[in-house]
Amino acid sequence: MATAPTQVRIDADVKSAATELFNSLGLDMSGAVNLFLHQCILRGGLPFAVELPGYSKKTLEAMTEAKRISADPSVKSFTDIDELRAALLE
Repeated sequence: MATAPTQVRIDADVKSAATELFNSLGLDMSGAVNLFLHQCILRGGLPFAVELPGYSKKTLEAMTEAKRISADPSVKSFTDIDELRAALLE
């Protein structure tokens, strides 16, 4: 099988994270890209769904509330489960 050099521009942070992941799987970037391309050919398209996350309004509101609570210095916090348990039992 003859190989053809291919050049792709990738965000440096994405490349670094992907390289680390592929190395942990025993792959290099070239092997991972080849694997991806073979899967695209075998499936006749991308080997995964490409979609935007569809969070419900209720979930988005809960996420906003959680961010607000976590940033509020007046909200009591606990350092361990025993401290939390004691506060709940009060």
